[in-house]
Amino acid sequence: MHYFLSLGSNLGNRRANLGRALAELKKARVKVLRSSSLYRTEPVDCAAQPWFYNQVVEVSTALEAADLLALIKTVERDLGRRPARRNRPRTIDIDILIAEDRVIATRQLIVPHPRMAERNFVLVPLLEIAPAAVHPLLKEKISDLHQMSRDKSVVKKMPEKVGRSSAKEYRQP
Repeated sequence: MHYFLSLGSNLGNRRANLGRALAELKKARVKVLRSSSLYRTEPVDCAAQPWFYNQVVEVSTALEAADLLALIKTVERDLGRRPARRNRPRTIDIDILIAEDRVIATRQLIVPHPRMAERNFVLVPLLEIAPAAVHPLLKEKISDLHQMSRDKSVVKKMPEKVGRSSAKEYRQP
């Protein structure tokens, strides 16, 4: 199966947290096919916390969505994520955005991610690696969802190497 995953961190060494999460997924035979750049993103729905580093990856695995979710929860726990109220600071957050053209709705998992079309921190990195991907419920391309988004939060592309000063900023018009 092919999935798009969103990774985010706003506690500790955010860049390292994302790298460690991907390394743990790879150890569990989740193959990363494409990965976006890292983005520094403004917190949404809870501004009084550190800014996030976010990234979107396309992966391939033999795991079904429920099993991938279980693996993700293990990786999050191993990297120091603790249960907390929604939208709180976290060392790592991994969400399943899209699972091919499947629609999944269980108590544990909803795919496509229910708020992905409303979040620049998801849409901008996803736009970078898969602009033509189609949202399975909305039947819209990611590029079109990005154009329609009303999210005004800041999403800055991080330099490839630490120390470079250029960062591209994305805002919706």
